[in-house]
Amino acid sequence: MKRSSRRCMPATLSESLHHQLNAYALAASAAGVGVGVLALVQPSEAKIVYTATHHVIEQNSRYNLDLNHDGKTDFLIRQFGGCSTVTCAAELYIDGLNYGKGNLVEGVHQPSNVAYALKAGAQISAKRPFQGALMYYRLWDRGTRGTCKGQWVNVTNRYLGLQFMVKGKIHFGWARLSVTCPSKSKALGVLTGYAYETIPNKAIIAGQTKGPADIDKSGEQLNPATLTMPTPEPATLGSLAMGARGLEIWRRKETQEVIRH
Repeated sequence: MKRSSRRCMPATLSESLHHQLNAYALAASAAGVGVGVLALVQPSEAKIVYTATHHVIEQNSRYNLDLNHDGKTDFLIRQFGGCSTVTCAAELYIDGLNYGKGNLVEGVHQPSNVAYALKAGAQISAKRPFQGALMYYRLWDRGTRGTCKGQWVNVTNRYLGLQFMVKGKIHFGWARLSVTCPSKSKALGVLTGYAYETIPNKAIIAGQTKGPADIDKSGEQLNPATLTMPTPEPATLGSLAMGARGLEIWRRKETQEVIRH
């Protein structure tokens, strides 16, 4: 009995597909890797999540900043002011509510945990110091105005450099504010936007909103007509008497109260 022979006919590819496969194979060979390996590689691109806002900072107010919108406060921005019998004090500061575990603000510990007021284009990364909190500070006697101190005195469209934790990994971000000190208005400043980098440990540029070189330098100005005065929360006489050190202790206590509630 003769065995019937079958000839396997190759499948016919379209000319365009044939050219695509040839080009793909050549690219793989030039890179020194197999086509199968290339097929498994998925590109990883940085993504900036930007949030535009217009939150007015008022006297004796607080703002819970949630950079990645997961329902958890990452940073507390707080303006405080109060008087004892003869002394008055006011300050604007920002604290990480996961302080000691990674939520930190770019700045230096001395003097007084100063938070940097960055310009658009500044790089925010692990190479920078993250020991800041105090944006401005003012201590004065009744009947006088005192002198404002800190990097956030009368600035427009400056940036806070932020480091915070997402699922145990470090991410970098920024918040853009304009601030006045002192102010005859109820408005002391305005938060106009914030953003963060979704890739862990990847640097971000202050003002960057969506691409490697996209920098947004715009910002909104104050609108005092829309403001309402919040209920004052005066400091204790003891903290005022201690000056800057007393305010720092009071600030930490307030932050812990927010964490507990």
